[in-house]
Amino acid sequence: MLAAIITIVVVSAALIVGALWGIFGKMSNGVEGFIIAAAGGALMVSAILELVDPATEVAGVFPAIAMMMVGAVVFTALDYLVDNVWQSTGGTGLLVAITLDGVPENLALGVSLIGSGPLQVAALAGSILLSNLPEAAGGAKQMTDTLGKNKTLGLWIATAVILAASALAGRLFLTEVSDDALALIRSFAGGAVIASLATEVFPKAFKEDHLLAGIATALGLAAATWLQSLSGG
Repeated sequence: MLAAIITIVVVSAALIVGALWGIFGKMSNGVEGFIIAAAGGALMVSAILELVDPATEVAGVFPAIAMMMVGAVVFTALDYLVDNVWQSTGGTGLLVAITLDGVPENLALGVSLIGSGPLQVAALAGSILLSNLPEAAGGAKQMTDTLGKNKTLGLWIATAVILAASALAGRLFLTEVSDDALALIRSFAGGAVIASLATEVFPKAFKEDHLLAGIATALGLAAATWLQSLSGG
């Protein structure tokens, strides 16, 4: 349990570190886009190999695919609400937008901690860590202009706490859930992550660094594939 807590804290703390980087550091648009693309490539590998693919082996191909699509639809619906209904520069709208990607990712992280060894968790945790840093840096950089540095940092700290709680909840409250149910939860989270990559991560990366975004994505994918091989997956 101690290892699970340490993993959750480190992954969530990456949001705060990234926010500090975006608020107080200097980062060109090209560097931001490159890092975001690399993070997206890494997260794509983990979404498939750590979430969706194992779910097909436990719950069956069609149930896993169905839950993956449900996850993608739910994310898309929430994303639409954030962009078109909750058009707010206040804390609530921004908090929903920021946590949209993080909640399913961290829930999946918490689920993956159940009965898994350190190397098995490393692929998903490492990819989320790589994703959180640039997402927080880019988001905080944009939010500072409208909210100010102190409010922006406070919002990211609150978000890190919420996402850590999501991962911990997945670890604590899903312990007694059947393997089939856990597989479907993983598949749902995988679908949400995949949808977020298509609608949020890669478009932003291409906008900021259209020249090297493809190479950066491949580098992130290669890094995550190597990390996945260490877990014996």
